[in-house]
Amino acid sequence: MSSKQALREFQSRLTERLQSARTSGVAASWLAVEARGRRLLFPLSHAGEIFPWTDVQSVPYTHDWFLGVANLRGGLHSIVDLAAFVESRGPIRRTELELGQSRLIALNPMLETSCALLVDGLHGLRTVESFASSAPAPEGAPSYFGHTYTDMDGVQWQEINLQALSQHQPFLVIGV
Repeated sequence: MSSKQALREFQSRLTERLQSARTSGVAASWLAVEARGRRLLFPLSHAGEIFPWTDVQSVPYTHDWFLGVANLRGGLHSIVDLAAFVESRGPIRRTELELGQSRLIALNPMLETSCALLVDGLHGLRTVESFASSAPAPEGAPSYFGHTYTDMDGVQWQEINLQALSQHQPFLVIGV
């Protein structure tokens, strides 16, 4: 029970920091997440609210990465398994425990897409100072890939431009 409470407190602090970063300006640049072992950075201006996993109503005849729709704070959102979409692989099987630890990151309402991305975990906020180096997206990378950043421990983080993702044609076509 204490681990659930600690997780709620962490999520609450992270939400407060996100709000503070948005109102104070340039304190943080990205929300750091993990999806199927891949470290990703979402620009704060593109990320919306963070939700715990919830029941998702599946939709027939859609791609494996499109998990379905869910009611998030009174709004109907499409739910996309980001790792499955980026990797273009089959469905990712997750246990109930893994789903309980995962999070849904809604896209910022200014992007005009009622969508939330399933990620496996949160790693907090990052600033430019968190990284030792950066490089442009690899040759042939999807249009929504931004720079690749390397942190002080040598771990690589891929920036995902959520605005470009929300306009990416394969992302918009959920039907098979």
